[in-house]
Amino acid sequence: MLVVTLALAAIGFVLLVVALTTGSVVWAWGCIGVCIVGALILLASALSGKRAPQDDAGGGTSARPPHDKP
Repeated sequence: MLVVTLALAAIGFVLLVVALTTGSVVWAWGCIGVCIVGALILLASALSGKRAPQDDAGGGTSARPPHDKP
């Protein structure tokens, strides 16, 4: 998802440059739309990452053997 967000940011930057060069408002609105879509994808990715269960947060069950104490 991060790659999609980076690609949308690059497209938004290109649209911004085109809008500033041509002076057209249509390109500027396209830039705003692409940036909003990218921000929503980034937000969805961040929120889904927080909901993912952590492997080592269980009740003491670990795949690693216990350390031997001398």
